[in-house]
Amino acid sequence: MGDRRNTEATLLTLIPLLAPLALILAALAAFAGPGFRPRRGLRLAEGAALLAVAVAVGSAVLLAMEGAATSPGWGIGVRLDAVSAVMFLLVASIGWVVLRFAATYLDGEGRQGWFTGWMCLTLAAVLMLVTAGTLVQLVGAWIATSLSLHKLLLFYPERVAAQRAAQKKWVTARAGDVALLLAAGLLAWGYGTGEIAAILAAAKDGVAPGQAVWAAGFLALAALLKSAQFPLHGWLTELMETPTPVSALLHAGVINAGGFLLIRFADVMLLAPGVLAMLVMVGGFTAIFGGLVMLTQPAVKTSLAWSTVAQMGFMILQCGLGLWPLALLHIVAHSLYKAHAFLSSGNAVENVAKIRRPGPVAVPDGRAVARAFGAALAIYAAVGLLFGIADKSPQALALGAILIFGVAYLIAQGLADAAPRALTRRTAVASVATAGGYFALQTGAEWLTERTLPATPAPGPLEWALIVLAVLTFGIVAWAQATFPIWSGHPAAAGLRVHLSNGLYANAVLDRLLNGHAVRATPPAE
Repeated sequence: MGDRRNTEATLLTLIPLLAPLALILAALAAFAGPGFRPRRGLRLAEGAALLAVAVAVGSAVLLAMEGAATSPGWGIGVRLDAVSAVMFLLVASIGWVVLRFAATYLDGEGRQGWFTGWMCLTLAAVLMLVTAGTLVQLVGAWIATSLSLHKLLLFYPERVAAQRAAQKKWVTARAGDVALLLAAGLLAWGYGTGEIAAILAAAKDGVAPGQAVWAAGFLALAALLKSAQFPLHGWLTELMETPTPVSALLHAGVINAGGFLLIRFADVMLLAPGVLAMLVMVGGFTAIFGGLVMLTQPAVKTSLAWSTVAQMGFMILQCGLGLWPLALLHIVAHSLYKAHAFLSSGNAVENVAKIRRPGPVAVPDGRAVARAFGAALAIYAAVGLLFGIADKSPQALALGAILIFGVAYLIAQGLADAAPRALTRRTAVASVATAGGYFALQTGAEWLTERTLPATPAPGPLEWALIVLAVLTFGIVAWAQATFPIWSGHPAAAGLRVHLSNGLYANAVLDRLLNGHAVRATPPAE
């Protein structure tokens, strides 16, 4: 089922745009109403968000019935396919939940109406972004998302920490805007059109003008800046002064825009293997770096922020490997998990305190860890055979191996001498379920996007080297984590923990470059 550029295209242009239009109208009503407990504005905002969910569901149904479609033109237009439909439904659903939560969370705040208005505008901009059918709309929505989010980040502008984080985000975002503008200009110049569908179709057919490679490089740069990749990740880990609903929307939706951009232009990115290799290296390092720093953070929200850095790095790694369906699946899974994690973070300490440990802590020795890794890999191979492991790409198999390393850590706990048998059984069942779930979800994601996203390319020498490097690096880190109780008493471990808890001081360097220490508090905006 190909594109339909007639009446159906016009209909698709009108229907998905109802969602951001309703949110924009709700925002205007919120701005015009009272700031303190704006009952009418809150009801309109929730109604607009619920309408967005309904429009997203209707668009998905229409896609299933009629097939992918795009509206022609250089200006405002909709591209509705498997990628945009999934993102549309995801963002609309999370936005509705966050707005409902914010209505209670901010009750009694003197500027609740102002907050609600900017929250609606941010959500509308993200919806325009994920459904963009033209380069003009894509760039405009990308910039609008950042500008409206900046207002939310400064909800408490009198707080110096909020000013510093917002300043870093502003500088990083503007650099990302410039990169995307350059990429869009090069794509329009090289392919002679502003329609995203036409550009992707030409790239899929092998049309590769000289501007395309440069465009892929700028797309990658914009994605890296948007998704808080090392070393420009500091703004994300410092956004603790903003209300929790903003953190939930940011970590669950806005931060994924970098990955979405790469997935949206997957056909163009495949024209630049060197750029994809760079994504593998930057994303892989960010994933390991963020994951290690996360383990050293004492605060719940800070730990979640570093978790997002790591997850975004892993998503960028997937894009660099050409695993586009898995990267899209990762966005969905991470968004749902992180939205729930932030919205329930207030109860985290209380819930942890209620946990009753049944006995001594299970500390695996080196032998138990070795057996755990062997068992995890054996389970992975056995489950993979049931799903036709021979038909999977080397990149997908490598990604699954990295995932199973995390499962090996759990198995090691179950194989420790002090571990109760119930724990051993649970870890064994969890490892089988994880391997099976990985292959099942991978198959489902590939089936859903087979008409939209390109297949993973066969790896060349450079790709093979990066695959082996990624598997070995993640394996070493997983082994070090599993054996941490053994070597944690060494004096060097304490020093390493201090350095990691400070993010290896990369953020301090950025503070100096931006003169962040000189930020002064400003009075709240009316």
